[in-house]
Amino acid sequence: MQRVKLDAIDRKILAELQADGRMTNVELSNRVGISAPPCLRRVRALEEAGLIEGYHAQLSERDLGFDVTVFAMVGLHSQAEADLRAFEERVDAWPLVRECHMLNGEIDFILKCVAPDLASFQSFLTESLTPAPNVAHVRTSLTIRRSKYDPGVPVDLMEPLEA
Repeated sequence: MQRVKLDAIDRKILAELQADGRMTNVELSNRVGISAPPCLRRVRALEEAGLIEGYHAQLSERDLGFDVTVFAMVGLHSQAEADLRAFEERVDAWPLVRECHMLNGEIDFILKCVAPDLASFQSFLTESLTPAPNVAHVRTSLTIRRSKYDPGVPVDLMEPLEA
């Protein structure tokens, strides 16, 4: 991965795109205070350096019928690297699992799951997750509400990256 030097304009570009990835290059250039051609060059350099990994739409889970969000804390029998990778590959195949994080401590993985209803999640839990190879135990927590959702990173706290 190529490293690029980040100045204040690059950080502004990252912050603006993180807030609204659909804006045009002209609008972005106006917001960050440079003309469109160098703005586009900077965006492409940030993409090529891997600092911008992609663009996506934020969907409304509830309006699309996914009313249940559950965090599942998973403990495995074995933490050998091959077993960890095998579990991660299995998780990739489960559409209800939207995020998977390996943890340090008593729990090996935490999974963020969404489901249309509790019965659908329970089916996933009892038919897929709990009986999966190497799974020792699963503890779940049903969310009551989400009080903060701020994806990405706090760009305003970033230090300039040097080349």
